[in-house]
Amino acid sequence: MLRWLLLLFGFYVVAAYLVLPAFWTHHEHQKRLASLPMVTRTAQGIPGDPINVGLIGTETELVCAMHAAGWFPADPVTLRSSIAIVGSVLLARAYHAAPVSDLFYLDRREDLAFEKPASISADHRHHVRFWKVLDHGEEQRPVWLGAATFDRSIGVSHFTGAITHHIGPDIDGERQVIVTDLETAGMATAKYQVTGIGPTVAGRNGGGDLYYTDGEVWILRLAANCQKQTTPVAVIPSPPATELKDQIWHAIANTITNEVAGP
Repeated sequence: MLRWLLLLFGFYVVAAYLVLPAFWTHHEHQKRLASLPMVTRTAQGIPGDPINVGLIGTETELVCAMHAAGWFPADPVTLRSSIAIVGSVLLARAYHAAPVSDLFYLDRREDLAFEKPASISADHRHHVRFWKVLDHGEEQRPVWLGAATFDRSIGVSHFTGAITHHIGPDIDGERQVIVTDLETAGMATAKYQVTGIGPTVAGRNGGGDLYYTDGEVWILRLAANCQKQTTPVAVIPSPPATELKDQIWHAIANTITNEVAGP
């Protein structure tokens, strides 16, 4: 009996960690992303927020598109901006360009950061950091990868004890906020997936906050020269195995979301 259990466990390990991820891994729409890590790091080297969104376009097109979608560029972290964000949280004052803490990807801090307020003060906000990773991707345009999360409260890091924002666990939902905002603003022409960190049920970011994700990165081709589009965004399909995985994952994610929300 023990031998059969060991064999069954062995098959599970091979299937779950070797065979199935190989079927799910796909970079056909951006081949040069295959060799890149898909998790950011904190200044202390702790794994941070995972990469979950990407944009195709120049820096000018990216900044213009995010503005059109209703997102504000984050102020740099200075003494003045740090005092301002404390005042925003404690006094419930608006600060739409509140700074975000630095995260590192490919050994450098974010190139651009944006946020979208979710309440009057800066303790609740959507935010994303972007890094330029390729000067020329498959479309012969620059490729940017980003980590999008939702700040749900101010608290203390579970790992370092430092004061920080705590994120909401559903980072796929936060990714969808950016995708929907850019589509609604007419700032995207096409979208597709590439493999990110893979399906993750109980990940932890640099502050020790829990997150779950289907492990995909949704990449949007931005409208050239920031020209608003009136036609629907083209959806470039993923391989069938990935689409099947996503369907299964969505059922799992709904269960997780309901458990987190409680009765």
